[in-house]
Amino acid sequence: MTSVLVVDDQDLVRVGLRTILERRDGIEVLGEAANGRDAVREARRLRPDVVLMDVRMPELDGIAATRELLKGSDPRNVHLGRTQAVAGTDPFPRVLMLTTFDLDEHVYDALRAGASGFLLKDAPPDRLVEAIHAVRDGDVLLAPSITRRLVERYAGGRGPAAPPGLDELTAREHEVLVLIARGLSNAEIAGALVVSMPTVKTHVGRVFMKLGLRDRAQAVIVAYEAGLVRPG
Repeated sequence: MTSVLVVDDQDLVRVGLRTILERRDGIEVLGEAANGRDAVREARRLRPDVVLMDVRMPELDGIAATRELLKGSDPRNVHLGRTQAVAGTDPFPRVLMLTTFDLDEHVYDALRAGASGFLLKDAPPDRLVEAIHAVRDGDVLLAPSITRRLVERYAGGRGPAAPPGLDELTAREHEVLVLIARGLSNAEIAGALVVSMPTVKTHVGRVFMKLGLRDRAQAVIVAYEAGLVRPG
């Protein structure tokens, strides 16, 4: 069962999302919030697996709320998913940002704040449910084509900036980071490198640890900003 907190300042959107999710097996809606400040408070009280977070809200917007909510989170647990997280060290939810436009510049800031991915508000119900489960499992970069376009637009024009820890990566970990940035799943990386899935997961985990990343979305941003992957 995946528990969810729905956050949006529009009553109709919240009701609509809750109605969709409550009709699906395997999802439990724990509560709602109408602004970022309430979202942080309710997420800490209810401890959902996933927070559906609107970008633009009064009092505290979704980006600031995500940054506040995930402050102090343990990157060891991100790639493992909630069910495999290191016991007692990660009370933090995954954050799935909801946005109206697929090239909304605020989404880039949200990913930097620690969001695990983002989804358009007009996405089909099946896609919404799939995205929630994917974010919970911590394994899939959501909407990779949209994320790639977004990063290319807002990060690609900047000069390379190597993040702390990049020089600590082994050659194979460097390869894995580049493949993540190109939108490959763990299974696709295993095929490309001709290694087992457990080996890929180990490499991904070490990349996240060394670079202090929460998830694959942040890995894409780091790879672009460091010049490891070029726009286009």
